[in-house]
Amino acid sequence: MTTLLKIAYQPYKWFIVIPFMILNTLIMGSLCIFAGFIFSQDAADILAVGWSRLSCAVAPIRVRIRGKRNYSRFKSYVVVANHQSMADIPVIHGFMGLKIKWVMKQELRKIPVFGRACHQLGCIFVDRSDHDAALRSIEDAKKRLSGRSSVLFFAEGTRSRDGRVMPFKKGAFVFAMETGLPILPVTIRNSKDTLPSDTIDLTPGTVDIVVHRPVHISPYHKPHLSEIMEQTRQTITNAI
Repeated sequence: MTTLLKIAYQPYKWFIVIPFMILNTLIMGSLCIFAGFIFSQDAADILAVGWSRLSCAVAPIRVRIRGKRNYSRFKSYVVVANHQSMADIPVIHGFMGLKIKWVMKQELRKIPVFGRACHQLGCIFVDRSDHDAALRSIEDAKKRLSGRSSVLFFAEGTRSRDGRVMPFKKGAFVFAMETGLPILPVTIRNSKDTLPSDTIDLTPGTVDIVVHRPVHISPYHKPHLSEIMEQTRQTITNAI
């Protein structure tokens, strides 16, 4: 986007996009809580997909997915992705077609409406300051997964501030090994340009999702887990 267009976009962002995002989250989040409580996680997920797509449409953020042949929307995976921006959440949830349960930090549970809606979606809240509590959260999550649920880990543990993929934490890979679900590596490109980390400097643009071939892990691979983690990180990094 040119400097002139970016300047022209600012009134639209402040008077249309940001108020809409707040209202969209309050309304869809409330409906998600109701649907999850009365019906099921799947019903809540339909609303979450709607929230995601509406958010991207108003911004506007165009989403392109490459590698659709590498996964099936009717199967379950442990999705492992890099993390550049808060825009990653609606982009993945709204357009990949998977029933995704997010692994997110415990502090997000306290956000009004949003935190409760995520709970009804079956998201997994992890206390990163307490290793044992984090493990218990993951163990509980295994029992609550439905047959077609996928769990998404931002394996770096936090957003990258410069776009480079940081070293991976092993939680996603241990989870995959213990549940028997395949790792589905996903590269997110350009989201840092759409919404830079730690800012609200939203800019219209295109975000690419590159889906790689699944990686199968079994208890047999435990001695080589670090190598598999690094190979997966390189696969994701090479597509940026």
